[in-house]
Amino acid sequence: MAEGLDNRHRDKNGRISEKHGNTKMKTLKQDYPELKHFGNEDTLSTVKERQGVETLSELLKKVGK
Repeated sequence: MAEGLDNRHRDKNGRISEKHGNTKMKTLKQDYPELKHFGNEDTLSTVKERQGVETLSELLKKVGK
């Protein structure tokens, strides 16, 4: 299978898999330094909810300002 964005794989329909909501911020900070002000043990779904966004891309745009 072809590698996708950020080394994520594509499913059988060609869609790039999304980051899981239970991913810890400490893991995401390795690839996205703009997330440095979030707690290491916070999960992606918790942070997205607090920030009022639905996707990691939206979160990155919001905190990148």
